[in-house]
Amino acid sequence: MKGLHQKAWLKGYILVTSLIIITSGLFAQGAGTVLSTDKLVKYVSYFNAIDTETVKNHVPNSQAISWMSANIPLFESPDTTLTKIYYYRWWAVRKHLKQTPDGYVFTEFITPMNHGGKHNTISSALGHHIYEGRWLIDQKYMNDYIRFWLYVDKQTPKPHLHAFSSWLQDAIYNRYLVNSDKGFIEQNLLELNADYNLWEQEKQLPDGKFWQFDVRDAMEESISGGRKEKNVRPTINSYMYGNARAMVAMAKLVGNDSLVQKYERKATQLKSIVQDYLWNDTSAFFEVRHENGKFAKAREAIGFIPWYFNLPDDKAKYAKQWDQLSDTTGFRAPWGLTTAEIRHPEFRTHGSGHGCEWDGAVWPFATTQTLRGLANLLSNYKQKGTMNSNIFYDELHKYAWSHQKNGLPYLGEYQDEKTGYWLKGDNPRSSYYNHSAFADLIISDLVGLKPRADNIVELKPLIPRDKWDWFCVDKIPYHGKLLTILYDKTGTRYNKGKGFMIFADGRQIYKGKTVGAIRAKM
Repeated sequence: MKGLHQKAWLKGYILVTSLIIITSGLFAQGAGTVLSTDKLVKYVSYFNAIDTETVKNHVPNSQAISWMSANIPLFESPDTTLTKIYYYRWWAVRKHLKQTPDGYVFTEFITPMNHGGKHNTISSALGHHIYEGRWLIDQKYMNDYIRFWLYVDKQTPKPHLHAFSSWLQDAIYNRYLVNSDKGFIEQNLLELNADYNLWEQEKQLPDGKFWQFDVRDAMEESISGGRKEKNVRPTINSYMYGNARAMVAMAKLVGNDSLVQKYERKATQLKSIVQDYLWNDTSAFFEVRHENGKFAKAREAIGFIPWYFNLPDDKAKYAKQWDQLSDTTGFRAPWGLTTAEIRHPEFRTHGSGHGCEWDGAVWPFATTQTLRGLANLLSNYKQKGTMNSNIFYDELHKYAWSHQKNGLPYLGEYQDEKTGYWLKGDNPRSSYYNHSAFADLIISDLVGLKPRADNIVELKPLIPRDKWDWFCVDKIPYHGKLLTILYDKTGTRYNKGKGFMIFADGRQIYKGKTVGAIRAKM
């Protein structure tokens, strides 16, 4: 097998030299760009060469270079693992893009699934898909995909949008903060309101709390949950808080005062529910409450989700929860962040590798949420506990490093926390599993571009001080322009001078000496 991989790599490498010449000229020399597509071509040629491509959707491997060159921001850094997996993840996302009679959609599994809806769509990672896809230059793909879920799915014999908890409204608003497409919000706000109302009919208790089965949180076989247990969980209650805050913002955008007032009340109520009902002072953690009102007495990664939406108050008692992240009896494991605390007596006892177990195994879905929550804590809160940018960087790097199987790039469903073995890794359904995000963490958290509604470019980088001498993210679509964010300690890497810089369509809008939090007008 090793010899076959070497031959495949050699064939891919032979293609690289000619493709670099062709593609660099076509795609990298546009006005204002700094990076060429050399690295993209190199990595994608390698990914193609080692891939069996048993499934071909809208963009086959043969067109991956041209499609990615035209659609994704370019990235490079001294951390070759982060850079390589950045391109691998976009390469894998592209595999899931399907053109259908109902427009473009993205799938979760590369193979047909019995629990999939029309066109094999599944809604469990929809929020991740939208956050990741907001950085595509051509937004027709995400426009179609969102419309599919809002209008087409509901017309099917068995709608699938509410098969899993969702932060759909939140994701759509945060996409708006990137593309400034007010018309899309105006067209779909009432449908988003109807969707929120439906969640209330289906999953809300009379006192305002939301309940969910763990399997419908896409987190089955958890320590705290059950497939038939109507528990009040940090997941769905945080999601609905994020959705309510997004509805407030979108209603203000279009001038719908009645919706603004309606969702401000809902957001206030849900914030209180999460903080007053789901916070366990004994464990210093946000926990699940069972139907009988008792805490599950299990620290799980879902307890970090409230920070994904900046929900908790800026208090030391809440920030203390994050100490568990770097504790080796808490959530820190050799191959990633676990989904339950390692010290718990029921850690890794529910699925045992045969089902989809969220009782401790490492899931990229949860890792994405936890890293975003940590980034928000570090960027938006004064009370940070023991957390710092080094911890964020190390866990992000570990997340990138975990994208491997037998030494080759791979993305599956979930992993053994000690060995990195991909559980279900021998099942074809797990390959290229589109159930998480990665590029969004690089752009919005590590590099720190914080999308806003106004004409300000705000950066809150989480690159540790003096970690990198250079880096660049290029061709970032933002408010109708293409941004370039770069740092060049010596000025010789990009020949733009020394320091930290931002360009909008090639025009410099900021220059400083060091990487740090800044705001600049476009």
